[in-house]
Amino acid sequence: MTATGAPPAPRRAGAFSSLRLRNYRLYASGQLVSLVGLWMERVAQDWLVLQLSGGDPIALGVATALQFGPVLALSMWAGVLADRLDKRLLLIGLQSGMAVLALVLGLVDLSGVAQLWHVYLLCLAGGVLSAVEAPVRQSFAVEMVGREQVANAVALNSMTFNAARMIGPAVAGGLIVVVGTGWIFLIRAASFAGVLAGLALMRAAELHRGAPVAKARGQLAEGLRYLRGRPDLVAVMLVVFLVGVFGLNFHVSLALLASDTFGGDADAYGLLTTTMAVGTLAGAAMAARRSAPGPRLLVGGAAAFGVLELLSGLMPTMLTAALALIPVGAAMMTFTTTANSTVQLAVAPGMRGRVMGVYMTVFMGSAPLSGLLTGWVADRFDARAPLVLGGAVSVLAALLGALVLARANRMGDTSSQNSEVRLT
Repeated sequence: MTATGAPPAPRRAGAFSSLRLRNYRLYASGQLVSLVGLWMERVAQDWLVLQLSGGDPIALGVATALQFGPVLALSMWAGVLADRLDKRLLLIGLQSGMAVLALVLGLVDLSGVAQLWHVYLLCLAGGVLSAVEAPVRQSFAVEMVGREQVANAVALNSMTFNAARMIGPAVAGGLIVVVGTGWIFLIRAASFAGVLAGLALMRAAELHRGAPVAKARGQLAEGLRYLRGRPDLVAVMLVVFLVGVFGLNFHVSLALLASDTFGGDADAYGLLTTTMAVGTLAGAAMAARRSAPGPRLLVGGAAAFGVLELLSGLMPTMLTAALALIPVGAAMMTFTTTANSTVQLAVAPGMRGRVMGVYMTVFMGSAPLSGLLTGWVADRFDARAPLVLGGAVSVLAALLGALVLARANRMGDTSSQNSEVRLT
């Protein structure tokens, strides 16, 4: 650690330096297995909703809203739990619950009695668990690798996520054609064994745990007051929210683009998702080699993402759309990894869970709004419209973020008595 409290540049230790730590190796290997199952499940769930609803884009938006809506109500409270309790044990319990839900959906689908409301109900239950799990998992990264490696670990987590994103949709697209969606959900349930085993085998003594925050009244309000005094972090979250609501709409828009615009089936959707994952994997690999993130990279990544997303929505064929999604994915990953690392590095340890709870509320909580908006825009215009609108708004969000960060720096507000890193 340097005299200023900033971590040494990750590139000195190498792009895969976090994997030298046993606990993180266990986590990353388990996550790769589990996340392949996650992406298979997402493709299968989207396709099942479209089948049960007769191809209704609004139904797909409702499913997305139910899956991510609980974040708005629960993630900030989950951040309080993350500061108080053993994060590893919390993750084991939450991941086990998610496995049970995937198993139930698979059995209902295979039995031939699945109805749209069944999927909606399980989306809501999974959304509740995910709303609690996400802030806990995000703030657990520092405990696994220590502050000096957290930016590298965030980038490697993104690489794992997007490696699975390349594999999962392609496998799911082929399997759906052959065996239907039900078996995909059972595979997803089994895939949780990887991450659960990794968490269980960790050496608790090697975790970088801070002192737990004692239970007290008003801790959530305390976290919000801390954040209110950090206009640099507020600016980051503003950009993340706007890009999330309007730009990160691929969960719905790619399914509609494949089926409505190009007349494809599950294979076509898998192709679009996989090619985008190639770009996000490349973007995560570049992020792992970077030094500490900064505001220029944050707003530059958001602006580049917006321009590229807008262009991808104008591509005339399936092939050109698939190819255009590669740089979109790289720019998206530059933006999201920079935002995540910036927030994690800029907060005091005793506030990390609560601030990450707010961050995940903003980041994941934008998904239900995005899902409903994307479904409505596609229904009102066409499947290309959400990509064009999202790209344009993302560029405007980048410009707004740059103005707010510049104003905060001029006012000298980026320093804080409790902050560890300045956003300069």
